[in-house]
Amino acid sequence: MRIGRLTGTSVALIVLLAGALGLLYAASFRAISPPAAQIVGPYTPGLLAGQFLYVSGQGARAADGAYPKTTAGQVRQTLEHVRSIVEAGGLSMDHVVYSHMYLADPASYAEAMTAWRDYFKGAGPALAVLGVSRMPGDTPVEINAVALTDWTRRRVIRAGGPVSPSGSPDAVVAADRLFVSSCFGLDAGGHAPADPAVQTQLALERMGQVLKAAGLGYDHLVFVNPYRTAAVRTSELDRVYAKYFQFGDTPARATIEVAHLPFGANISFTGVAVLDLAARRSVRPKNMAPSATASPCVFAGDTLYCSAKSAFIPGPNSGIYVPTVQLQVRYSIRNLLDGLEEAGMDLSNVVATNVYLDDIEDFAKMNAVYASYFKAPFPTRTTVQPRPPVERKPGPDDRWPMLEQISLIAVK
Repeated sequence: MRIGRLTGTSVALIVLLAGALGLLYAASFRAISPPAAQIVGPYTPGLLAGQFLYVSGQGARAADGAYPKTTAGQVRQTLEHVRSIVEAGGLSMDHVVYSHMYLADPASYAEAMTAWRDYFKGAGPALAVLGVSRMPGDTPVEINAVALTDWTRRRVIRAGGPVSPSGSPDAVVAADRLFVSSCFGLDAGGHAPADPAVQTQLALERMGQVLKAAGLGYDHLVFVNPYRTAAVRTSELDRVYAKYFQFGDTPARATIEVAHLPFGANISFTGVAVLDLAARRSVRPKNMAPSATASPCVFAGDTLYCSAKSAFIPGPNSGIYVPTVQLQVRYSIRNLLDGLEEAGMDLSNVVATNVYLDDIEDFAKMNAVYASYFKAPFPTRTTVQPRPPVERKPGPDDRWPMLEQISLIAVK
């Protein structure tokens, strides 16, 4: 077939067709924003993508601008913000299958978990609980969520052993995947052993028990969050962690040093697993070597979970060579794009991000750069400062400390 010169009319038709296709694509993600939503950055309160509704991290500020005075009141207020988004999406809190609760005060865990139990009279979602240094607006509590549109495809998993103090299930099956609650590095008596390697092993073994109760194994995991305090170094964690996974095909991972954890634990694991191994596929850009501890991205069906990335330069002499949070955010997004592009996607496919800042005072600077990459409808987002800030000076090799990390979820 001979292709002739494009006329002005032909070009106009192509533009119109491309615009129509763009609208169809955009329609596959539906932004959810209740009228009273308190939006403090370039993110969408809720984003409906396929069978899941993703909810941005919500703080505890009430309509009058104040925070409730008690932890219980703060948790309830935060959950009410989550509820407003979920209900604006046509769902209820019974549809919520997975949540993270971030707390600033290490003395607040017991009261927060009591409030959580009181709010979710039934089983509630799978829950990860952790302590961070600061959050936007200095909210004392931040909670995000994932909800499943078809409640009939939800199933609670109990693995036996100690019941979670929050009353949450050990895991929740939601359609084609499993969301796992916090698995802590505690012994049978509920104590954290002194040896970090033993704590890590106990946490991973607990996660294995939860997976087994759902009929799965470690190889079904697509994403894992190891949360560790300063008492557990990443190198100590990795030595144990690598024994549980196949080299080069591990889950995507975001290892975050946090200020504190419940029960005196120094490490916990939470994550997502796929029910059908045929729906799991790891993705590795060509500039990333195979790893014993983290795949850059892993598919769970149509959903891509990507490891947290910082501003490192991959390859020889890898490290961070830029000093400001603005430049580091740019490099991190570039690194995340490598994984997205290898999977046949780009930033328009992103439905949720987690941003970990070294100092929450950099929130506005991060927002300005972040907004230049993501367009409306923005992905949902959770932003926290997980630990006290580092000293900002270069090392003798001219490498700078990490000032931010970003992980993401994308949907085809």
